[in-house]
Amino acid sequence: MNQVGLVAIGRNEGERLHQCLRSVIGEVFPIVYVDSGSTDGSVEFARSLGVDVVELDLSIPFTAARARNEGFNRVLEIHPDVEFVQFVDGDCEIRTGWLELAAKELQQQEQVAIVCGRRRERYPEQSIYNSLCDLEWDTPVGEAKACGGDSMVRVGAFQQVAGFNPSIIAGEEPELCFRLREQGWKIVRLDGEMTLHDAQMTQFDQWWRRNIRAGHAYSEGAWLHGKSPERYRIKESLSIWFWAVILPTITLGLTWLTSGWSLLLLSGYPLLGYRIFRSQKQHRLTFRQAVLYSVFCLLGKFPQAQGQLYFHWSRLLGQKTALIEYKSNLTKVSPSA
Repeated sequence: MNQVGLVAIGRNEGERLHQCLRSVIGEVFPIVYVDSGSTDGSVEFARSLGVDVVELDLSIPFTAARARNEGFNRVLEIHPDVEFVQFVDGDCEIRTGWLELAAKELQQQEQVAIVCGRRRERYPEQSIYNSLCDLEWDTPVGEAKACGGDSMVRVGAFQQVAGFNPSIIAGEEPELCFRLREQGWKIVRLDGEMTLHDAQMTQFDQWWRRNIRAGHAYSEGAWLHGKSPERYRIKESLSIWFWAVILPTITLGLTWLTSGWSLLLLSGYPLLGYRIFRSQKQHRLTFRQAVLYSVFCLLGKFPQAQGQLYFHWSRLLGQKTALIEYKSNLTKVSPSA
């Protein structure tokens, strides 16, 4: 497919990157791999397959958004006539037939800027956290407000909004989609298998850090675009603050004055959990899946609040928050100047 180029990004993804690149060799040209300081031979492996490699200057703060932008620019340097670019994370494998399906949709629907499909977890049975990711990826088919890290974009639309915001450390894909939608473009999720993802998330603290990152993304998105007519990410941010900070603070603060009656306010948590459970049951989840999803969705408010606090604390200090990464071979969250 001469009209499609591909950008993969990664760092120390090992065998996951091998599967990613092998799944697209011979399918598209050019293929660009953007590496952010791997020490596991990822760069050498990519080059052995004939893949063009961009090694990021690590003296400049790294973000996935910056990596994708640099990969996109390199694709156009190699093949200026490319119409569409598929982005894929290095821990994902492109499914057979996806590239043709996505390109066909973009060719036929000129108002569509981005198409994405069904991302699945490779090992959902490995842990409850992998299973939660698999449920999270299963979003409704049709016009959408956002996409994830795996998606195919229309080159002209991407250039119109100057690509990803390279300063954002998380949630850069929905933020890009917001700016595209403001320009009249559409985002569409197709009913097709797109990628296999390997979250490699087996521990509770990994899940916790991943939700810290989500909370940071909500807060930063609201800070950037919350005053828009859409009030971007305001609803999600307010929900996090209410359930993780305001309600428990009021409940505990009034315990002595109300002789413990304020503890009844905590009944709001099971009520919220039931609402989420009922919604997920309507989404055709099994009873176990719906319970699992609702419990962790509710519990996730607390690390998400931590992520929101990270963002605002760093903003007040004039600092940038370091990447918040959850995989076992990556560093934990820490603020950096």
